[in-house]
Amino acid sequence: MMKELAIAALAVGGVCVADATSASLPLTIEWDKTFPKSDKVEHAKVTFKNRFGITLAADVYKPKVGNEKFAAIAVSGPFGAVKEQSSGLYAQTLAERGFLTIAFDPSFTGESSGTPRYVASPDINTEDFQAAVDYLISRDDVDADKIGILGICGWGGLAINAAAVDTRVKATVASTMYDMTRVTANGYFDKEDSAAARKAKKEAMNAQRIKDFKSGTYELGGGVVDPLPADAPQFVKDYYAYYKTPRGYHARSLNSNGGWNKTSFLSFINAKLLAYAGEIESAVMVLHGEKAHSRYFGETAFKMLKGGNKELVIVPGASHCDLYDGGGKGAIPFDRIEAFYRNHLK
Repeated sequence: MMKELAIAALAVGGVCVADATSASLPLTIEWDKTFPKSDKVEHAKVTFKNRFGITLAADVYKPKVGNEKFAAIAVSGPFGAVKEQSSGLYAQTLAERGFLTIAFDPSFTGESSGTPRYVASPDINTEDFQAAVDYLISRDDVDADKIGILGICGWGGLAINAAAVDTRVKATVASTMYDMTRVTANGYFDKEDSAAARKAKKEAMNAQRIKDFKSGTYELGGGVVDPLPADAPQFVKDYYAYYKTPRGYHARSLNSNGGWNKTSFLSFINAKLLAYAGEIESAVMVLHGEKAHSRYFGETAFKMLKGGNKELVIVPGASHCDLYDGGGKGAIPFDRIEAFYRNHLK
């Protein structure tokens, strides 16, 4: 699996080599998204703090017409991306459909603060979603009883984890989800689910800790591989087609550039994100492409969920990355997503 991780940058990760000033405020003002700006919504930049004192940066998308108090949705992901990519597209599109939305950069990445840069945490990243809920509820134009969250890729698993702990969340969508703790600990398709394989990964990352401590820096693991090897798995080719081409490239994107720091995933190998998924009483939609290599994560998560307000949606013919931006074929079922939120945020 370590070879696969090196090729794919965990296939979902990689961090912008843009230095720590990428987290400096004030935020960028110009439109710098990978998708066109909509004339149906108002756009603004905001910041708010999470419970760990980290300042999160977000884009707010608000319908130009509609109710005084809106149902609201916080969006993040994919894992290793920034808010100017897929999460912003989801947020803007849902705002066009009448929801107030935010797309935020997770802690330690993008325009959000936090040092060291380019790390992830099952705890802190779950808190990021909860902090986004705090922010939304604090707004005068948001109905505090109508809060949803949406996570893409690795943030799909984090969204379900947040829903398990945050009773304020009334509806959750996990789109093309990864369970980051499972893939880190077990390898892809659970091919490395053994104590020996996990020990080897832990030894490598702990050795890297010593190197980083002595150097005073954090060595990066590399983003999506470039140039693309001819024998790369199809899902890695799909990641390349999104993150490394004008379709989805962004200068601050973790996956588009230099990679996570190499020790970032120690906490994921020692945790389980979905331990209490079966206790979620609020509504959850798990959304996956039929041909997505990651589909098994979503289907396993869905089996954990209980109650009649849970939905599994499989998009015919779609790959993992098709649900990032539609894949040029309108693969994201926004009508279905909108109907789900309207049904449960009322």
